Amino acid sequence: MTHAEPVKAKDKKQQKRESIIESAKVVFSKKGLIDATMKDIIEECGISRGGIYLYFNSVDEIFLAIIEQRSQRKFDDVREMITAQVPFETILDKYFADHRERLLHSISDSMLRAMYEYYYTHKTMASRSLQEAQLTETKRTIHEIFQVGVAQEVLRDEDLEIIAENYMFVIEGLGILALTGHLSQTTIDNQIAMMRRLLPYRE
Repeated sequence: MTHAEPVKAKDKKQQKRESIIESAKVVFSKKGLIDATMKDIIEECGISRGGIYLYFNSVDEIFLAIIEQRSQRKFDDVREMITAQVPFETILDKYFADHRERLLHSISDSMLRAMYEYYYTHKTMASRSLQEAQLTETKRTIHEIFQVGVAQEVLRDEDLEIIAENYMFVIEGLGILALTGHLSQTTIDNQIAMMRRLLPYRE
């Protein structure tokens, strides 16, 4: 067996794992976490029952793999802009535009419902730590955007951690409201305008 063969087999195994995760996302988006079963995921991805258990032992294990993947990829575009030191207002506009799009068009077919079901039904130290890590990462990204504004002398470095936390709570709240179907574009735009007014712009 050549060196290339085991590498190829490893890649194929990773591709199959990714395929299961992508199929599970579809199931969770449609059914949430509570109503999703391994049978649903098996049918969605077209793998055998024995095949799926080579990769995952339970629905929860698949769900946690999705959360880990989302944590790694979330805000990728914004982070690239931060690294490239794109103008602050451009980054902020991108951040708000992404959330506006998600809240208006993707929330009914998203993982948000499943995420909250997980936190509600798994009241353990591990689940609390996971939720705190997700929120901390969101806050950190927002604060990093603000720091670009400070570095570019657009913002004053005043209360930015508190403002980042406020952004995080407003966005989470809008997401929950969107799940109920009672969130309008006007409400989203008003909240975004309010969040902008919180920023300590240099005069």
